[in-house]
Parts: sequence; structure tokens; C-alpha cells
Amino acid sequence: MQDETTVQAVQEGDAVTNASEANAQDAAATFQAELDQVKGERDQLVDRLARLQAEFDNARKRESKERQDARDYTVSNTVEPFLGVMDNFQLALKSEGSAEQLRSGVELILKQMEEALRGLNVVAVETVGAQFDPRVHEALGSIETKEHPDHQVLEEIRRGYKIREKLLRPALVRIAVNPAMVSE
Repeated sequence: MQDETTVQAVQEGDAVTNASEANAQDAAATFQAELDQVKGERDQLVDRLARLQAEFDNARKRESKERQDARDYTVSNTVEPFLGVMDNFQLALKSEGSAEQLRSGVELILKQMEEALRGLNVVAVETVGAQFDPRVHEALGSIETKEHPDHQVLEEIRRGYKIREKLLRPALVRIAVNPAMVSE
């Protein structure tokens, strides 16, 4: 009987061992399947990341090129009106006319230049006859007078300019100082 019990115990042990080995093999197969799935997902994510990085680099390069193209377009539209002015200056320098003819030619060129600036919304700051405004005028001196109100602009030394409402440069002016108005 002891032999029978031993054989039965050995058989039960073999069955448990076989079941444990089968469970271990099933677990290993499940683990390997999960590992393969995770590796596949990782590879897909790495590929997606590489594509997104390439797309981002392309977008950055495209934006940089578009910005440069816009800058070039703006500069060309800004410079174009001045090319005619340059041509006229060159013609004036080549001319053999009198001083009066040269002066009238330069006056026409100046009008052409002012027209080009107006086309770019650049306007001169109002000066002579206006009240001194430190936001758009810079006083380089004063002239004592009793004929004009105090702080009125009497002389423009250098013209100032604004683009729309933004000051590009202030006008350099001389202003009136009226002692009669200052003491009041």
C-alpha cells in the first residue's frame, strides 16, 4: 500500500508540476504578447514623434521664409516711389542748365519726394505759426518778440515727420518769447 500511496503522490506531484509548468508557459506567452504589443505601440509613438518634429521644423522654416518674403515685399513697396526721385536727382546732376533751372528742378524733386512720403502715410509736423508742443517739437532756441504770442513756433530748422499719429522725428524749431506775456 505504501507503494501505491507513493506512486499516487508521485503522480499527483507530476500533475501539479505539469500544471505549474503549463501555467508558467501560459503566463510567459501572455507576457510575451503584452511585451510585443507595448513594443509595437512604442514604435508607433516614436514614428509619430519623428513625423511631428519634421512637421514642426518644416512649419518653422516656412514661417521664416514667409516673414522674409513679407519683409522684402514691404521694403520693395517702400523703396519703389523713391527710385523716380533718385532718377531725377541723377538727371539734375547731369544737366548743364543755369542755377535757377537747377533750383526749380530740385524743387520739383522735393515735391516728388513729399508725394512719395505721403503715399506711405508720412506727413510733416506742423511748425511755423503753431503753438510749441514738446511731443512733436524740439526747441533749439528762442526769439524775443512782442509781435507773436509766447511759445509760438517762429522758425523751422529741421522738419519733423509723423507716420499716421506716431512721431518719427521731432521738428527742430525756434520759438517766440514774448516778455509782455511771460510777466502776466
